Amino acid sequence: MSATQTNKEAEALMQSALQRQMHQDTVGAAQDYRRVLELDPRSTRAWYGLGVIDQQTGRTTNARAEFERALEIDPHFISALYSEATLLRSSDPERAIELMKRAVTEEPKTTAIRLQLGLLLAEKGRKSEAEEAFRGAVAVDPKLVAQVPEEYRDAVSR
Repeated sequence: MSATQTNKEAEALMQSALQRQMHQDTVGAAQDYRRVLELDPRSTRAWYGLGVIDQQTGRTTNARAEFERALEIDPHFISALYSEATLLRSSDPERAIELMKRAVTEEPKTTAIRLQLGLLLAEKGRKSEAEEAFRGAVAVDPKLVAQVPEEYRDAVSR
């Protein structure tokens, strides 16, 4: 099979996996993602898709490994950074903070990640860093001030 044919087949399988996942067919989607990886072991989207499915179905160890694999291939993959951070939020908050900070560095206008980073930093008592994250989110979207914890609102409204 030529490289062009392989790429076309991998893309068709990727589209099938996304459709199946959208329709809650996680088994079929996972099969398609694995077939994509047989054709293209460096498909960050397939690794990420498997990670999402495993995260949704409670296989967090697998999910983390799949997100990590996607990040080994593309360290700037924001979705994988954020998903792994969310996965690690309670078990390894320091690693979650590190991943969210990387995601914010990659995409400074991602208000949702900035807001979640601020919340996690606030939970960990890192007030000045939390204020900075909340300020960044509100600077991009002033409507988010309502989602900032009350104790931080004055600091972000200045």
